[in-house]
Amino acid sequence: MDLFDYAAKAEKQTVQERYAELCAVIRRNNELYYAKATPEISDAEYDRLYRELEELERAHPELVTPDSPTQRVGNDLSEGFRKVEHPAPMQSIDDIFEHKPEQGETDAELVEFYARLERSLGLAAPKVVVEPKIDGCAVTLLYRNGRLEYAATRGDGRTGDDITANVRTISTVPFTLPEGAPELLEVRGEIFMPSADFDAMNEQRDADGLPAFANPRNATAGTIKLLDPAEVALRPLRFLAHGLGVYQGEELQDMDDWEALLTRMGIPYNKPIIRACGLQEVRRAVADINTLRRELGFATDGAVVKLDSFAQRAELGSTARAPRWAAAFKYLPEQRETVLRAISIQVGRTGVLTPVAELEPVKLSGTTVSRATLHNADEIERKDIRIGDTLLMEKSGEIIPAVVHVVKEKRPADSLPYSLYDAVGGVCPVCGAPISREEGQVAWRCTNLTCPAQAAMRTTYFCKREALDIENLGGTVAEALVNRGLISSPLDLFRLSVEQLGSLNLGTDDEPRRFGEKNAAKALAALENAKKLPLERWLTALGIPAIGTITARSTAKYQRDLAELADSPYLRTLLRLEADIDRYNALNPAGKDNKGKDKEELKAQREALRAEFDPAAAPYAERGYLALEKDGPNRLKLTNPIGSVATRNMVRYFDSAAGRAIMETLGALGINPVSAGYTENLNETAGGPLSGKVFVLTGALSRPRPDFEKLIAAAGGKPTGSVTKNTTYLVAGEGGGSKREKAAKLGIPVITEQELLDMINTPQD
Repeated sequence: MDLFDYAAKAEKQTVQERYAELCAVIRRNNELYYAKATPEISDAEYDRLYRELEELERAHPELVTPDSPTQRVGNDLSEGFRKVEHPAPMQSIDDIFEHKPEQGETDAELVEFYARLERSLGLAAPKVVVEPKIDGCAVTLLYRNGRLEYAATRGDGRTGDDITANVRTISTVPFTLPEGAPELLEVRGEIFMPSADFDAMNEQRDADGLPAFANPRNATAGTIKLLDPAEVALRPLRFLAHGLGVYQGEELQDMDDWEALLTRMGIPYNKPIIRACGLQEVRRAVADINTLRRELGFATDGAVVKLDSFAQRAELGSTARAPRWAAAFKYLPEQRETVLRAISIQVGRTGVLTPVAELEPVKLSGTTVSRATLHNADEIERKDIRIGDTLLMEKSGEIIPAVVHVVKEKRPADSLPYSLYDAVGGVCPVCGAPISREEGQVAWRCTNLTCPAQAAMRTTYFCKREALDIENLGGTVAEALVNRGLISSPLDLFRLSVEQLGSLNLGTDDEPRRFGEKNAAKALAALENAKKLPLERWLTALGIPAIGTITARSTAKYQRDLAELADSPYLRTLLRLEADIDRYNALNPAGKDNKGKDKEELKAQREALRAEFDPAAAPYAERGYLALEKDGPNRLKLTNPIGSVATRNMVRYFDSAAGRAIMETLGALGINPVSAGYTENLNETAGGPLSGKVFVLTGALSRPRPDFEKLIAAAGGKPTGSVTKNTTYLVAGEGGGSKREKAAKLGIPVITEQELLDMINTPQD
């Protein structure tokens, strides 16, 4: 049910029924937005529903209850994280909205907010600051005596999730502050993902046939709640401060003092910050932010207006949910209707067919939009998009053109549902080979690895900066090389001569344009240098489905070189273990599918199966390459650090005829890339705060034991199961008697889980 369905239904409801439904819908979407990062409706639709709820409550105050969405902060608490009590409430901020011109003065709510500040303070033209509203995830950083004590999410406003290990992966967040740091400094701000990095991530996911992230905020929210900091480190997160929590230090009078402090401490903060006195200056500042935000490189959806003076802020205080001295002016999302002329199909470097909307050109957020990705066939079906439809378009975060919905009342009577498979006749539009889709995947792929479209796109990708960084051989040049018959795969580049490349015609036969010997010499020098690049760069360049730069770097931790990877016992063990554990779990005597079966026989089969896969897992588990963990009663799960899809795709790739041919070609060229990130034993990673230390866990802890084991390993320590003379610390919750006794006999220190976390989160000198 979309917003329009709700509006139609509302006309038939009583006030009480409508109020109850609005509360239910908003609570559901709060959970999806804050806790799961999978919203079902757009921000604009949510804002309209929320505003309707506020108006109902103003008209009928008797309906308001303490658990109304308007009285509570959005809750992003998740399982698996230690909880942090905020020393001061971490509140939301009230929204005020830009109106459509037909509704009257477009900034009427801004005018009223500023007038309310004047009335409350008894002061004409109070000074405010205006800055962009970052569309990210709220976080607080608490520094004590110049050291980062913890980082936490907002949670429910009183309690947040401790995400210190993940925030430590963000390069712009300092762990220690310079001399002169305040005794206590709590900095509040946003974690976000730059638009260009987010766009590149979605392009990679489209190419790999994976669902695209809805927007940068969702991608960020999902990333900061990952339990593996090593995986978080591979995502392009950034942090900007915008506020102050608890503070003990030299007095700060206003935002000038706050900015000066953060500058001295090396903490990045939100910019631009525009000072304004009087209504007209405030209006102008809000308008200026609306113009400037399109150049900031990250998603924004409004301008935050707040009092400049900290004393005035304290005077006005706050409600249970938000401060009275600040508001977020939400700009209307610029939306335009346009007609879908056609759907074209692009064939990517991995053979994925991506549908692209060809639109009647429309001006949107300062640029003309004539094309927009539709991502995949499932997305077209979900939104019921048909050729000839009128589409409502907007830019996600003012950056990426996106289809909001189909304007169905304007749909042509003769329109038909769109089928990507039928549109291309079941074959690749470039080479005519059959297309296929794996079970559980959203992407259709060309089955021909020598497809010319793939050859050109693979070559372009092969030469990209994050792959082999080969100058001048992407895009147009790659297409010309394929079209002129000089290459049929990226590796053919290494056989080109200066003469062949220099004389390449990039134009037409009637209007030739030569590549030139100088450009050819540069390209060949880059190709020569590429032979020496590490495994992770080459693995990226090969363009294996689901293997982008992030997964390539992760994989390179576990393999010495490409030759070892191509015939990797480790990858094959991972696949076999996943299948064995699925079989093991299916034999669960307590499972509902096994009712009436002989329990002793099931147990015997499980024991026999475990006797096979435990020895196979042991050598890799000892090195930190995988983990077999309990997954509830009578169940096991396997931690695959590379990912099941990526593991399967690499094994298939190198086992295929095409993969074997590539390895033969690389061998003939004398190329065998070596890993720059290989670690023989991840449980003894050097350089982490726990490097060289051995830990044993016992007793009742606040999170599952495997979570602590992962944290220890990520920080360079080694988690083990038994107390021995080599144990450095015993980490004990309540209970754990026998291990405590053995630790006491051996003189091994017993520490709490908080002391362990302090070790992980305290930088080592």
